[in-house]
Amino acid sequence: MAQEHNLTLSPRPDILALQFEVGLKRCGNRGKGTALAAVVVIPARFGSTRFPAKILAAETGRPLVQHVVDRVRHCRNVDDIIVATDSKRISDALQPFGTRCVLTDPKHPSGTDRVAEVARDLKCDTLINVQGDEPEIDPATIDALAQQMADPSAEMWTAATNWPWPADPADANLVKVVLRKDGRAMYFSRSPIPFYRGAASEAQPTYYLHVGVYAYRRDTLLRLAALKPTPCEQAEKLEQLRALENGIDIGVTLIDRATHGIDTAEQYAQFVGRFKKAELK
Repeated sequence: MAQEHNLTLSPRPDILALQFEVGLKRCGNRGKGTALAAVVVIPARFGSTRFPAKILAAETGRPLVQHVVDRVRHCRNVDDIIVATDSKRISDALQPFGTRCVLTDPKHPSGTDRVAEVARDLKCDTLINVQGDEPEIDPATIDALAQQMADPSAEMWTAATNWPWPADPADANLVKVVLRKDGRAMYFSRSPIPFYRGAASEAQPTYYLHVGVYAYRRDTLLRLAALKPTPCEQAEKLEQLRALENGIDIGVTLIDRATHGIDTAEQYAQFVGRFKKAELK
């Protein structure tokens, strides 16, 4: 899916302690006693315009994408973790951490296509696409999406959170989603939706911030990757609209907070500062 900029809310102390634990071991209870176990695929492209080679930034002693893997290793409903990369430099850097990597076509236009290539060689029913630059993602969010996919009718699922005021809904980098009464997505947009036409004195509408993590039924992912880009998708530069425009329902789980992907060197420096501060506690 197209990269989206999420906003960090103030994390709880218990979450901070968990997300910066160093030298994590694989969870012994991943996937045990449940049919919900999913495979998480983390697309990791070497190139980056605003922050070159950010995936391998390692001022913490671990590559950025390895922090994402470490977070996913806390999940209870995840059976396997695969980093799908276009560069042997990334797979070589992750080898000391025992991280499973699959080299994929460097010409893929999106992370979705990279995840779909890996999915073709897997026999699992559910895959979850976790961005490779989300070192502070909450494992509970991933587990929640896997739980939702236990419903046989679920084809695709994502997450959203209540709008983090005072963030501006007009910010095109913050993707909004409008929900149907059944909790499925009605539309995603970079524009403020719903549009507020009332008087300034009236109650403001409810906005939801989209969080860019996705769970797919394997067959749905492969079908989606094979479809041509659609008009709304091309206009908004949001791949999830391809699913909606082709009649694929996207369920939305509401979570407590959004996390922030690393898009710039400045954001990475802030993450390193939080990591080192947590280490000293």
